[in-house]
Amino acid sequence: MSPPFEISSLAIQLLADIERLLGRYEGLRHPRPAPQLRRSLRVKTVQGSVAIEGNSLAEDQITALIEGKRVVGPPREILEVKNVLAAYQHLTDWRPERRTDLLKAHGKLMAGLLDDAGQWRRGAVGVVQGPDVIHVAPPADRVPFLVQDILLFLQSDKQTHPIVKAAVMHYELEFIHPFEDGNGRIGRLWHTLVLSRYHPVFEYVPIESVIRDRQVEYYAVLGQCDRAGNSTLFIEFSLTATRDALAATLNQLAPAPVTAADRLTTAQQHFGTQSFSRKDYLTLLQGLSTATASRDLKQAADEGRLQRTGDKSRTRYQFRVG
Repeated sequence: MSPPFEISSLAIQLLADIERLLGRYEGLRHPRPAPQLRRSLRVKTVQGSVAIEGNSLAEDQITALIEGKRVVGPPREILEVKNVLAAYQHLTDWRPERRTDLLKAHGKLMAGLLDDAGQWRRGAVGVVQGPDVIHVAPPADRVPFLVQDILLFLQSDKQTHPIVKAAVMHYELEFIHPFEDGNGRIGRLWHTLVLSRYHPVFEYVPIESVIRDRQVEYYAVLGQCDRAGNSTLFIEFSLTATRDALAATLNQLAPAPVTAADRLTTAQQHFGTQSFSRKDYLTLLQGLSTATASRDLKQAADEGRLQRTGDKSRTRYQFRVG
């Protein structure tokens, strides 16, 4: 059975915004973040997810843990961070629709923190905020069936946009509360996993950090959706956070400088084994100066990558095979 939700006009606009940002990302040359930036983004992701649960470790402490340095802090909080780091390192290994992977992920997130890590809860649970119980989860004997329904939705629904499905999955895991503890962490991890299977850039986008900054709204929207009986408002919240986190990440991705090797690779892909002139090279690589084009072609010929025939204005070039 498909989970209840509607795609609002706001959600449609937010999806369009996200797709435009993805197009901007794909237009960058060598867009994958550099190692240092990837680490910084992962630290933001981890710190955002654990901070929502009350963990006090700062980004510099998490960076130190990644580097294998000693960190002074509450042992449980240090273990929480280590577990989340370990779990996010498996994003490329897990399939979001696979039940066994969901259980394995929870096992990693809660290793040493929960006796029943990686197992469905056996008792009743609720979410308490101050003196109030703000959410009572479904009975424990319903958990395996409810989780199976949402996993089937991920796998079989071909109509819903994957970015929306990621938000729905996140909400449903929070609603079902399938584990005794760690439900927020697994929900946010699985949200990122679904997104990263749609587009690889989401492996690095710290949506969890944006959620942490909007934590009050996050919990308020979860409660509103519980009362409404659908995840429509959470989809809007999630898409907004996704758009904003993606935009912030793209602003940190400075386009890599285009080298002579890059330009020659582009030319080889275009011309193949056909001969071409310097003029043809300039036409392909618009904006390139004549002097730079001449240097590119001379360097490639001297290195044996190009075969050069003719002289002066009649010079022709051809990429060598093999």
